[in-house]
Amino acid sequence: MKSFARFLALVASLLFVSFTALAQAHDGHLPESDGVIKKIDAAKGKVSIAHGEIANLKMPPMTMTFTAKDAAMLKGFKEGDKVRFRAAEVKGNLTVVTLDAAK
Repeated sequence: MKSFARFLALVASLLFVSFTALAQAHDGHLPESDGVIKKIDAAKGKVSIAHGEIANLKMPPMTMTFTAKDAAMLKGFKEGDKVRFRAAEVKGNLTVVTLDAAK
């Protein structure tokens, strides 16, 4: 009986982790951060951004390189552009999931 209870607890915790990751994957649920594009490598789908705090990643302000969710989202941007973006950890990679020009 105890091993069945442990099994149920394990399944419940795995479901919780899965639902948490899924909720974070929805772009609208992630906080926006401000930043400035420092470098773009469109061929590799990478963008370096000097950014403020990214709360959902518990990341302080810094400059770092992210993978773009879709390399096409980098079109129209250049170094020095001020941006608003959302980032998440996707399959172990820090990923920009939305990218917009700052207003």
